[in-house]
Amino acid sequence: MIRSHWLAAHSDRRTRMGELGALALALCLALIAIVPAVADEPRPNRIHIEYVPPKSPENQRIYEALKERRALEKMQAMFGQFRLSNDLNMRTFECGMVNAWYQRPTVTICYEYIADFLTRMPKDTPSGITPADAMLGQFFYVVAHEMGHAMFDFLNTPLFGRPEDAADYFAAYIMLLFGKQDARRLIVGAAYTYRNAIQNPKVTSRLVAFSSQHGAPAQRFFNLMCLAFGADRETFGDLIKIGYLPEARSRGCRVEFEELNFAFRQLIQPHVDQELASAALQQGWLPPAEARPDPPPPPPHMGQ
Repeated sequence: MIRSHWLAAHSDRRTRMGELGALALALCLALIAIVPAVADEPRPNRIHIEYVPPKSPENQRIYEALKERRALEKMQAMFGQFRLSNDLNMRTFECGMVNAWYQRPTVTICYEYIADFLTRMPKDTPSGITPADAMLGQFFYVVAHEMGHAMFDFLNTPLFGRPEDAADYFAAYIMLLFGKQDARRLIVGAAYTYRNAIQNPKVTSRLVAFSSQHGAPAQRFFNLMCLAFGADRETFGDLIKIGYLPEARSRGCRVEFEELNFAFRQLIQPHVDQELASAALQQGWLPPAEARPDPPPPPPHMGQ
């Protein structure tokens, strides 16, 4: 009888131990499933590109033009200087909406986004911006903005403030690394994105517009102009005269750029392959500059 009780108790313990073992195994498998693979040693040239074929004829033309101009290959070479522990994907894609985004581990630029700014290119140059510069600046700006999100994620970069603002500043800084004239063409071309926001001295918006995770278009425009002016008053010295930067804001732009410069050097530059960075910036990224038109007349006074 005693032996029977012992056998029964021993059998119950084995059953419970078996259940606990099965539970432990299930937990281990679950943890393995959610823990990412061990990252490799950080190294440059880890960006993979893809032109995803679209279905619509309209986007097909953009797809072919981007491939012909090797647009993604140029971005791959430019941003390949960053030493990453994992692969990063960059693709153009038919999204069904005007957008671009980063979602680990892929940067997506929609054909519809490119189509949108192509339809709004200046037919001539009344605003002092050539069509080529507007196109190049906006394309580079959106890619660099989304790459900013990717770099903050891949490099575990701490941020104070909104991620969208930080990505704007990252994009502006990258454009300012180019030579003086190329930097100007990219910055002023990128600013064309926000041209409608600064055409009137008074702006009326619904209150909900200020709840967006993105800054207001006019504010993003002036931030971009301020960083450029703060970085190089010689190259961008006319921004005040032509009405792209209020004089009151310009007084602090040097400090704003120095804060950005310090943050980039402390948090991002240690992850840059300097040899590749130098080689990338020496390449001829932009086509020859078109004849520069006269600057536009100043807009109405900001206080009006």
